[in-house]
Amino acid sequence: MRHTRGRTVDITTLEELDHRLRAGARTLSGWRVRSVDLSERGAELGRCRLAGATFLGCRFAEGDAARVEAAGALVLPQIPDVPVDVYRHELYDARELFDALRWSDSLDGRAYAWSKPGAGEGAEVSTEVPLARTLHDHAIDLALDRWREGRRVVGVMGGHAASRGTTLFADAARLGHRLGAAGLTVATGGGPGAMEAANLGARLSSRDDAVLQEALRMLAAVPSYRPSVDAWVLSAFDALTALDPPDADGGPVANLGIPTWHYGHEPPNVFGTAIAKYFRNATREAILLEVCDAGIVFLPGAGGTVQEVFQDACENYYADEASVAPMVLVGREHWTVELPAWPLLQALASGRAMEPHVHLVDTVEEALEVVTTAR
Repeated sequence: MRHTRGRTVDITTLEELDHRLRAGARTLSGWRVRSVDLSERGAELGRCRLAGATFLGCRFAEGDAARVEAAGALVLPQIPDVPVDVYRHELYDARELFDALRWSDSLDGRAYAWSKPGAGEGAEVSTEVPLARTLHDHAIDLALDRWREGRRVVGVMGGHAASRGTTLFADAARLGHRLGAAGLTVATGGGPGAMEAANLGARLSSRDDAVLQEALRMLAAVPSYRPSVDAWVLSAFDALTALDPPDADGGPVANLGIPTWHYGHEPPNVFGTAIAKYFRNATREAILLEVCDAGIVFLPGAGGTVQEVFQDACENYYADEASVAPMVLVGREHWTVELPAWPLLQALASGRAMEPHVHLVDTVEEALEVVTTAR
């Protein structure tokens, strides 16, 4: 696979490299070669101009890496004992993260265990662990930039505590369904609760409402990832198998989850067709808001959702008129009485370019109208 933007070329297979070399490529400046076994390509590389090339986690024959570096290329080796590919080229999907029957044995569970403070950090690798996390998150940044090209992304934020089978969960699913049907790409924090519901609705937005209602009915049998992540995940995959098979008309609608291993005890939901999972939560929070160029709908939530409201408000506060995206808070009682963020948001917006773009509504249908008419 490859991606070209200007002079940047991503090479992820030996076959791709060989094809380009046979086609006459002799200058690798701007190339990023990722996780390719080059142990039998020393002679070919030696005939190329390598200054400005980057080799990420590649394997070289003895002495070749030093010669490549001496020719002006950047060589970053594989980091041992890391459960994830820190130089990956694509976002995750759910079956890659949940690649074992037990969550603790899966890639997601192993990455969470590895990422916890102090895990695996012996003296000999103490500097490599944070480096691995940083390189991985940078690779996810680049993959996410490619994934969202040409898409209008709308965020749906809300609490992780919204259990399957509740009205709030159904409302979030209905919102995701209608946003997807309107041609927008739904992004969430990628976790359980309202986030799972919105990803579910968006994924099924090419299907009629009866399919969504059946999915909600099936999922309600396992309301939460507590006490069993395994049962929660399995019920979601069962729903996909029954209601969203690969050969279904229209197929799943692309939608995005952006979770973090910082909250790894809250597993990612399986309904995002693309999952940009980060180790560093501060990076993840900033990216989650940044990608939502079509606005954000804030469903009732608690600490995390309140943080997202005012982090988004801060960006809009300093933005010019052309850069402000809609902010829609759903639930008057919640945002004016239970967690009265709305009065402060109103006061903050007063007299600023963002003022006409902040909204308080009661229903997801009203939120949908605000976001779709603002396009």
